[in-house]
Amino acid sequence: MAPVISKIGIIGAGVSGLAAAKQLAHHNPLVFEASDSIGGVWKHCSYSSTKLQSLRCDYEFSDFPWPDRDSTSFPSYTEILEYLTSYANHFDVLKFVRFNSKVVEIRFVGDREATDLTGKSGDYPTILPGHPVWEVAVQTNLSDTIEWYAFEFLVVCIGKYGDVPKIPEFPRSKGPEIFQGKVLHTIDYCKLQKEETSQLLKGKKVAVIGFKKSAIDLALECAEENQGPEGQPCTMVVRTLHWTVPHYWIWGLPFYMFYSTRSSQFLHEKPNQSFLRTLLCFLLSPMRRGASKFIESYLLWKLPLQRYGLKPDHPFEEDYASCQMAIMPENFFSEADKGKILFKRASNWWFSKEGIEFDDNTKLEADVVVLATGYDGKKKLKAILPEPFRTLLGYPSGIMPLYRGTIHPLVPNMAFVGYLESVSNLHTSELRSIWLARLVDEKFKLPSVEKMIEQTTKEMAVTKKTTRFYKRHCISTFSINHSDEICEEMGWNSWRKKNWISEAFSPYGSQDYI
Repeated sequence: MAPVISKIGIIGAGVSGLAAAKQLAHHNPLVFEASDSIGGVWKHCSYSSTKLQSLRCDYEFSDFPWPDRDSTSFPSYTEILEYLTSYANHFDVLKFVRFNSKVVEIRFVGDREATDLTGKSGDYPTILPGHPVWEVAVQTNLSDTIEWYAFEFLVVCIGKYGDVPKIPEFPRSKGPEIFQGKVLHTIDYCKLQKEETSQLLKGKKVAVIGFKKSAIDLALECAEENQGPEGQPCTMVVRTLHWTVPHYWIWGLPFYMFYSTRSSQFLHEKPNQSFLRTLLCFLLSPMRRGASKFIESYLLWKLPLQRYGLKPDHPFEEDYASCQMAIMPENFFSEADKGKILFKRASNWWFSKEGIEFDDNTKLEADVVVLATGYDGKKKLKAILPEPFRTLLGYPSGIMPLYRGTIHPLVPNMAFVGYLESVSNLHTSELRSIWLARLVDEKFKLPSVEKMIEQTTKEMAVTKKTTRFYKRHCISTFSINHSDEICEEMGWNSWRKKNWISEAFSPYGSQDYI
């Protein structure tokens, strides 16, 4: 059976997939969503307590503001799903989405001779060449039947999180198989109903592996289920500490003043800067480090990090630069004060029959161990991409080199939306979807493959100098500059504010790119 031919295919109907579908709607794209609903990780990787990590006004589409955008409360995941559904209905995006349609394989059927994988020379192939370049195998409703579709251009929006859990490696005979209790990953926990989570946690000795947002939320849920004298404490096993913040005010000053204005980002290195700008960044480095120390002083005063041995060894700026800053729930440390949440620092650990053993010869008894150890987004991509393109994802730096956070210079007629992180991933995905739509419509042309690789290499070098956690591919410290370059490439004015005072000192957000 011949494949169904269409111009543009989109894989995934999460935040990035919806943004791409809306911007490319005039091409009638086909959107394949493996589940029965939109929302991505907000739908399938959220707990009952999961909330947004930023204010509503910082997490909205440019042409679809929140109805209560000035509210200072952090919206729950259900509110976010309602917002995304309203957006999809308002712009009639759902007509493009095919639910319960899982992409199981992708084949390259383009001209291999015209595809230069060396990156030494040559132009990126024509975006819409007039003939299929990719064939996509889709499994619908978990049936045995596979349907094939052919596209001139493919947009991958399956994201870095969810679906494929990252499981730690253990010494032989010291893995989960010898543990007599229950082991699960947070992705499994997210699938449980409220009654099931209560049954899993209540009265049980629970160990949560990790100290990022999902681990913190889970430990708090465990503590709340174990109130009273019969309740058991939850122990967080912490390998790498990260800074947490209670809210977005620092000593009475709004947080955006430190990192999200053009003047504040002027202190940070950016790609393509001149020698004089590099020199100025060096001279102003004490001010940059001072801002980080200023924030750290507030966090150490506001939160009992030192009392519980939770003060990170690295500067706050490194967590911000790698998009790992998490909001600490208001009652988290009050539960720790009651002894309902305990902390165990450990470099290495493994399973025993009764629980967990550590490299300092201590042991922890447990009935349940929850791995809040993250997700393997690269493995998820490699599962569907064919060779030789699959190999290209294993870049030496650990970061997938994406020009403008969207185009891999060596992968023809394919875009990746949602793989570049910033303070607001929704805004980042939307602006790059706007850029992608104008590229597809030939409003501008891409530079040569060599130039694109040069640009991505510069960005990776800046990120690597800024934080030891650079592999997350976060642009938070130079996000305004990144958006400037995108605007200039699209023919827009890069300065989006009404006057120079606002341009210098007010925060940038999605509303600035209408």
